[in-house]
Amino acid sequence: MASNAYHLCLILFTFTFFRLEVDSAILFQGFNWESCNQQEGWYNILMNRVSDIAAAGITHVWLPPPSQSVGSQGYLPGRLYDLDASKYGNSNELKALINAFHGQGIKAVADIVINHRTAEYKDSRGIYCIFEGGTADSRLDWGPHFICRDDVDYSDGTGNLDSGDGYPPAPDIDHLNPTVQSDLSDWLNWLKTEIGFDGWRFDFVRGYAPSITKIYMQNTSPDFAVGELWDSMDYGSDGKLLYNQDRHRYELANWASSAGGVNAFDFTTKGILQAAVQGELWRLIDPNGKPSGLIGIAPQNAVTFIDNHDTGSTQNLWPFPSDKVGMGYAYILTHPGTPSVFYDHFFDWGMKDEISKLIAVRTRNGISETSKVVIYAYDADLYVARIDDKVITKLGTRWDLGNLIPANFNLSTYGNNYAVWEKQG
Repeated sequence: MASNAYHLCLILFTFTFFRLEVDSAILFQGFNWESCNQQEGWYNILMNRVSDIAAAGITHVWLPPPSQSVGSQGYLPGRLYDLDASKYGNSNELKALINAFHGQGIKAVADIVINHRTAEYKDSRGIYCIFEGGTADSRLDWGPHFICRDDVDYSDGTGNLDSGDGYPPAPDIDHLNPTVQSDLSDWLNWLKTEIGFDGWRFDFVRGYAPSITKIYMQNTSPDFAVGELWDSMDYGSDGKLLYNQDRHRYELANWASSAGGVNAFDFTTKGILQAAVQGELWRLIDPNGKPSGLIGIAPQNAVTFIDNHDTGSTQNLWPFPSDKVGMGYAYILTHPGTPSVFYDHFFDWGMKDEISKLIAVRTRNGISETSKVVIYAYDADLYVARIDDKVITKLGTRWDLGNLIPANFNLSTYGNNYAVWEKQG
């Protein structure tokens, strides 16, 4: 929806929805793609960052996959109960780290990789499909029957059909099998009671039906949960991102609803926002006057973010424009949804103070996942919105704001092409 004119609008909208237990959470991704390669051990390194993370006002920290894995980063897990073979550190170091976060009032979110699993041994056919749980007993000791039968490279043909997308690098686990559901639920609850985790980040949820996620949610009652449903956005024949991304965001919303109200990473907002900050800020309003990502239709289920270990870090698969990252945080930290802060930006990029100031604005004014937004201006070089009648956020290169900022709003913080005001009195 490109526009050559300056637009002003006053569009107030509210949301009604099912809510998770957590109110006004701020998530922090506590690792990147290279964290597993640190000689000192990532858990030990992060232990020295706990006070800084707590001082910023973070409520939940997302930690890397904790189990033994063929891939160093943890995304090809095998012996799920074996936390001592992780490249991030051992189980005692993990427990100590989680206890340190708990001591600061911060909850720990585990990265849960259960769509697929690497096997420990070969069967009589010479195929790796015999799984070892990582304990002295038989917990999670599975055979080929527990693999989806359409995963022909590993299955013996006796499992159920896969309920989601395939994953070629490792056997696809048959989540329609009641024993799989029971065993994995027991493991998740063990992570809570024995290790101290409070919530889950479900990896690659495209790999199994949302009804399966709902079962694990019901069986484990996490304090916080979010799923990674990463699908391509819609582009025109010229290769440019289309203005209308309803298909993309409704896919996220429908998954979240079908999965029992769990959160979803708002890939729609990320894609739109990283295009918008490059001189196309008109993208940030939909035809109904609401934010154009998942936060415009189901903010209670949206976890907004700028980058993560896949899109950014050394993988850099879909990075946010590096010189516009501050604008991105100004948007997600003052808008609805649950914002997520990336370790790299906070520590490695030297943005700790800048991000902390924005978090402070959010916290002082009680901005939540369901806050109300009034969008005043949406042009190529200017976006202005009022949130909960308490905060005004401005993005873009234009600084001639006319009478858009009332006299009773004072400037609180600003950065490269963004500014934030708070209501006084």
